[in-house]
Amino acid sequence: MNLKHALAGVALVAATLAAPFSMAADKVRIATEGAYAPFNFIDESGELKGFDVDIANALCEQMKADCTIVAQDWDGIIPGLMARKYDAIIASMSITPERSRVVDFTDPYYSNSLIFVAPKKGSFSPESVSGKAIGAQRATIAGQYLEDNLGDKVSVKLYDTQDNAYLDLSSGRLDAIVSDQLPAYDWLRSDEGQAFEFKGEKIDIDDKIGIAVRKNDKLRQKMNKALKEIVENGTYDRINAKYFPFSIY
Repeated sequence: MNLKHALAGVALVAATLAAPFSMAADKVRIATEGAYAPFNFIDESGELKGFDVDIANALCEQMKADCTIVAQDWDGIIPGLMARKYDAIIASMSITPERSRVVDFTDPYYSNSLIFVAPKKGSFSPESVSGKAIGAQRATIAGQYLEDNLGDKVSVKLYDTQDNAYLDLSSGRLDAIVSDQLPAYDWLRSDEGQAFEFKGEKIDIDDKIGIAVRKNDKLRQKMNKALKEIVENGTYDRINAKYFPFSIY
């Protein structure tokens, strides 16, 4: 065998050995909650839908990655990432110092504020909350705000999902909830939300929403690049317009 053929053989073997690793690197598993409409929810056919899911699919297409999106309960979503059940979390997760000690975040892909939601016909006012029963989703910015700022004045009720907080509000077991403004905006337009409204001004807490990955994972850089590209090529705006008549970026 001459040198040319030998080198060709070595190159073929190297390419064959490298191929599975390249293919594996292009496979990305993404977790979302599936209970936080309109950002992530499970539709009547059992499929994951929503803004987060559309953003995940757009990023995967931009990265030319083979992605699988799975549902994961909120309380276990970061532990699942650390246990390598999936590679990224796209689930409307706020970027906080506490979480940033455990995971890395991409650049923000939208911004959020908090707000009170209460019955239209009720007497609830954010300026007079003493003795009220107020709910929020557990392990969220809204829940933390409620506990930190009103915990000594109100009866705090925390829920495993946002839907369960809405349910208790609708049934009269709560006087109000503290919620992320954007999902609450969507709920107020639903049949269940017609009797409720925002109360007071939005609570601006400089809340930025990012994609979580494991520490020092190169996937973060790939997703940041893809996020910038879908913003520049108009894909982000098209997804935004499906859910909101205003920009949330």
